Amino acid sequence: MPQDFLIIGGGVVGMAVAYGLARRGRSVTVLDGHDDSLRASRGNAGLVWVQGKGLAMPRYAELSLHSSMAWPEFAEELTKRTGIDLEYEHCGGVDLCFDAKEAQARQTEYRALYAATPSLTAVRWEYLDREALREQLPGLGERVHGGTFSPHDGQCNPLYLLRALYAACLTLGVDYHPATPVTGIEASTTGFTAHSPQGSFSAERVILAAGLGARTLAPPLGLSGQVHPVRGQVLVTERFPPSGRLPTPQLRQTASGGYLIGDVLEDAGYDTGVTLETIHRLGQRAVQIYPELAQARLVRSWGALRVMTPDGSPLYEASRSCPGAYNLSCHSGITLAAFHARELAEAIDTDRLATIHGDFSGARFDVQATG
Repeated sequence: MPQDFLIIGGGVVGMAVAYGLARRGRSVTVLDGHDDSLRASRGNAGLVWVQGKGLAMPRYAELSLHSSMAWPEFAEELTKRTGIDLEYEHCGGVDLCFDAKEAQARQTEYRALYAATPSLTAVRWEYLDREALREQLPGLGERVHGGTFSPHDGQCNPLYLLRALYAACLTLGVDYHPATPVTGIEASTTGFTAHSPQGSFSAERVILAAGLGARTLAPPLGLSGQVHPVRGQVLVTERFPPSGRLPTPQLRQTASGGYLIGDVLEDAGYDTGVTLETIHRLGQRAVQIYPELAQARLVRSWGALRVMTPDGSPLYEASRSCPGAYNLSCHSGITLAAFHARELAEAIDTDRLATIHGDFSGARFDVQATG
């Protein structure tokens, strides 16, 4: 008997949707790449973040807020199913500003977004100067001007999230195939067949959650392939005692005690390497934030590629030329995981993706994609 859904890509986005569909009783096969595939799931900081999302697209901000509010129940559900602690904390977060100009620009942007959009008036945020921030960020350096605080923000362990999604999917009967890169997808009157060096796999419907692989896999199905790589570089320090500091996009202390330092966006093509220049710059900024880190030892650094659409907002689309084919791309897979596993999975299952989330279609930047 053919599967209901074939999902191409086993990252956080693909596995969250697989989990959501399996919870709804659908049969799902997931085809994943090799361990050395270009995986955005390795390049994030584990932030469940609302503030600043959707500055150019208020609907994206709405989804971020909605998903953040659903995260506590989502995390609890996954932990109950799998026994895996996601190290999720809904503690609030701070996005730092390093000078008055940056602070003013940030506040102007937030007021324009949150005050002018009726559906976002529930978003709570405030600008705090350096002295006020020191209560949430003990030991904050003198070279930080201040930052925007929002109680909607939080953090988790992204690797534990992915592990929990795998475990939950397996308990629900998802047929997961690692090391099975898809080379092409064929549409027919009865469904779709994905071809790989490990064989062919068929299902009534197909979902692309292939990250940068959508560049080649999406267009033949009448879907947008307009995604491009943006490199991030990350540093991790040795472990320190818990500090109680709120997370920031610039750095956060993990549950194990190390500081995760990042927040760079580089146009480096498909190069996942690290550079001394960027490592030095990240280290300098970390010391500006917490001067005590000047004595910290760095234990690891790595680079990874994020998946970015032309406007930076998520891409959710259904094909008109190949009904039953869907394409999902975003660089907020952690924040939106709760939404992906619930409302997005439901919209796909009921084939209402284009109706409910049509404004996220690739048609906004790709004339080919019209679903």
